[in-house]
Amino acid sequence: MVDEKNEIEKLIDNMISSGDELVANLKTVLPDSLAESMTMFQESNVENLKKIKDFLNK
Repeated sequence: MVDEKNEIEKLIDNMISSGDELVANLKTVLPDSLAESMTMFQESNVENLKKIKDFLNK
């Protein structure tokens, strides 16, 4: 179970960093209004993923 938990945590960390990278790259080509929406979506996504990670560590 510990190995599975570690794998899930690694997956969550990877999802966060990949999402941050994607948003950073898209911000360079999207209009400001869309870039801001993407940023807000990613921030919400990160918050939810961190909640899942915290839940796993209880």
